[in-house]
Amino acid sequence: MADTRAGLPQGRYGRAADEARTNRRLSIVGGVLGVLLLGFVGWAGYSYIAGERVTGELTGFEVVSDERVDVNVALRKPSDGVGVCTIRAQAEDGLEVGRADFTFDDDTSSLHRSVTLRTTQRATAAELISCSEAPTPR
Repeated sequence: MADTRAGLPQGRYGRAADEARTNRRLSIVGGVLGVLLLGFVGWAGYSYIAGERVTGELTGFEVVSDERVDVNVALRKPSDGVGVCTIRAQAEDGLEVGRADFTFDDDTSSLHRSVTLRTTQRATAAELISCSEAPTPR
């Protein structure tokens, strides 16, 4: 019986050595890119957390009347700093019915306080939008 591969063009069905080399290169490039991506995500997360000097959390709220919502806020800040938190209230249809900035200038680094947010109509939800360090006067 004759060898049927003798008449086939050389390299037509791929070269095993070239494929192994290409697969190895792709694996190395993929590994390097994966390590770089993981490093970037770690750096971004650390810089975000370390850069936040004032953090707040809405721990609860109570709709007192059609014009008022009492909101409980927990705040962490530098003891000598001033924190400002923006809180908003929404009606059942999603319409914003109240928004205010509250300033916390206590000499403690951690505090929990209840504040009153005035509304234009009955609110069904309250949300802490942001907390940041107050700008220093010049």
